[in-house]
Amino acid sequence: MLSDFHLHSHFSGDCQVPIHEMIQSAIDKGVNRLCFTDHHDLDFPHPTINFELDLESYYTYFKEAKGQYQDKIQLLMGIELGMQPHLHSTLSQIVKTYPFDFIIASNHLSHGIDVYDKIYFEERSQYKGYLEYFEDMLENVKGYTDYDVYGHLDYVIRYGDFANKKLAYKDFKELLDEILRVIIHSGKGIEVNTSGYKYGLENPHPSLEIIQHYKDLGGQIITLGSDAHMPGNICSNFERAKDLLRGVGFKYVCTFVERQAEFHAL
Repeated sequence: MLSDFHLHSHFSGDCQVPIHEMIQSAIDKGVNRLCFTDHHDLDFPHPTINFELDLESYYTYFKEAKGQYQDKIQLLMGIELGMQPHLHSTLSQIVKTYPFDFIIASNHLSHGIDVYDKIYFEERSQYKGYLEYFEDMLENVKGYTDYDVYGHLDYVIRYGDFANKKLAYKDFKELLDEILRVIIHSGKGIEVNTSGYKYGLENPHPSLEIIQHYKDLGGQIITLGSDAHMPGNICSNFERAKDLLRGVGFKYVCTFVERQAEFHAL
């Protein structure tokens, strides 16, 4: 089965591509199962982009589209929730209100600051910027469980004007191990987000080292997503990511339908 479980459409504030164009591109590529995970980031400090998803329009679209495309592709309604500790109860209520097939929890902010914003690393060293990001993530995984996988765990390494953006696991081992243990013990998983290759990181998000530790700690649930915001990036670098997973020792990847994990042989 060829499936992509992280992509965006015009329902996301940072994507202008009509959803039907993304769907048609996936059909043309032979994708069997496609799960949109459009952004819902409340209290996001961006001066011009609104990252709040129009949930009712999104839900109405999928009610109609699933039947419209059923002979060509299986469409699934997911969401990418922007995590902040003060939003946990609000996000849980949203999850209960709509019948999502799949939920990604993601940190785009660290202590309320957008890590994409240059000011984040202008005011912090590389080490401190990474440390604060993972501290915030640990607070989120401990306090929020209404999700299926945690998204692009080392997203923060995309940013900052550093010659070497690689994250040394040993520098954050205690913190990262605790994050992964909480995720695993909560019955949740992580994603392999292939957009890391697009950003020239030589790894997906998260890096090989984090994926290996997740496996060693007993993690089994893992999904594949391109984080595509353009049709051409759907399922991008999936074979490369699958080879990486096989090398780590994974035998399966997961998809989700009605919040239930299905395991597919690699």
